[in-house]
Amino acid sequence: MAEEYFLSGDIGGTKTLLQINRGREHHLPVLRQTYVSAAHTGLAEIVATFLTEAGIHKISAACFSLAGPVKGRVVKLTNLPWVVDADALARQFALQRIELINDFEAIGYGVSELPDTDFFTLQAGVKIAGATRLIVGAGTGLGVAWLAWQEGKYKVFPSEAGHMDFAADDEMQNLLLRYLQKRHGHVSYERIVSGPGIQAIFEFLQDGGFVSPTEELKQEIAKGDTAAAITKFAIEGKEKIALMTVDLFLSIYGAFTGNLALVTLPRGGVYIAGGIASRITGLLQSKAFMQSCLNKGRYQELLSTLPVHIVLNRNVGLIGANLFAQQRV
Repeated sequence: MAEEYFLSGDIGGTKTLLQINRGREHHLPVLRQTYVSAAHTGLAEIVATFLTEAGIHKISAACFSLAGPVKGRVVKLTNLPWVVDADALARQFALQRIELINDFEAIGYGVSELPDTDFFTLQAGVKIAGATRLIVGAGTGLGVAWLAWQEGKYKVFPSEAGHMDFAADDEMQNLLLRYLQKRHGHVSYERIVSGPGIQAIFEFLQDGGFVSPTEELKQEIAKGDTAAAITKFAIEGKEKIALMTVDLFLSIYGAFTGNLALVTLPRGGVYIAGGIASRITGLLQSKAFMQSCLNKGRYQELLSTLPVHIVLNRNVGLIGANLFAQQRV
């Protein structure tokens, strides 16, 4: 039997991850590389570079997970000026089979394959086997999916729930909402619960005169990644505006997650994924996130029974995309 090779990709607004696996063992990729998405004109350019480096040109199946709604074979990404055409990629790279799926659909499939060591538990809860699972994750955008048990396995249902209207919970959040409405008109949760959202909260606190950054923080921000600078200073606990920014971010993140938990009743677990969570695990353990998540009046007791975990494995989307590719052969 000829050797099988599977190409998988996790395409995000900030970075693109590609890997090739030999056979059906997803834990041992032949090659895995990370690319800065904005530094390239499109996915085809990155795939060409990657396959040349891998030295493998006969792919049994490929699957690319994309940040945005996926319908059909041609997809326009939400946070990148790219259009991904599956059939054009298949022709260009002689791919025998290619699939496009939503990035959180891929994470959903990947979560089911991860060992317990790839999770950090925020709330143990009472896990029910085969019950609904909820995936929520902030990164460049805000992704949501849920998993339902069907015919002996989980089926993943992606969504665009991150674009639901932001609902302010107190006066500070009302002020933030009005601030962002002047910028955007419609304010979704993704405008706040994301990397760009962290920057937006920071600017709101600064422009509103609540607190000013130190010169040290300004210099760190000047290096180019505002959200990373703010979270770094918040983790170190040495900058008031950074702590206030992250506290407000986590409060809104938690409230959004709790809202979705009421919608889906995920007794199989809530999984916090995305590029931000694994980098701020310590901050997610603070009161702000879980307190807001559970603060649902008469339903606080119900929500306190749900398992809540942080997904620590940053390659979970690749794992899920690889599994999806294998299932199509």
